[in-house]
Amino acid sequence: MTYNVNGKTYSIDCDPDMPLLWAIRDVVGLTGTKYGCGIEICRACTVWIDGSPEKSCEKKAREGVGVRITTVEGLANDPVGQKLQQAFIDVQAPQCGYCQSGMLMVATKLVRSKPKPTDADIDAAIGNICACGTYPRVRQAIKKATGQ
Repeated sequence: MTYNVNGKTYSIDCDPDMPLLWAIRDVVGLTGTKYGCGIEICRACTVWIDGSPEKSCEKKAREGVGVRITTVEGLANDPVGQKLQQAFIDVQAPQCGYCQSGMLMVATKLVRSKPKPTDADIDAAIGNICACGTYPRVRQAIKKATGQ
């Protein structure tokens, strides 16, 4: 199978029914995308598929063919993603940090569509589960990144 991940082409050999998450992490070698719950609710595994935030634990490896996949590593080339990453660091939004890659993927998508999101916009968009409960700092980081 051939993948386009973060603008690079990867030829991979794996079971087409393997979860896309494991194909990205174990076969492609991009480990920023995290395995959290495995039952499609925590969103630690969020990647963009053709620009849409998707849970990679629920997708099959074969669903990565013919689409553009963006992982948290790809945010290094995205100006909005860069600002958000720096803001997360500045306000110390992550505690354990496990959910943060998924949160950054969702937050970047939010800020791209709403450059000055309200608290309600942020709360509605960030459905990611954070066991450490850093939601107020995540909101603070998003506001900082958007100049609010």
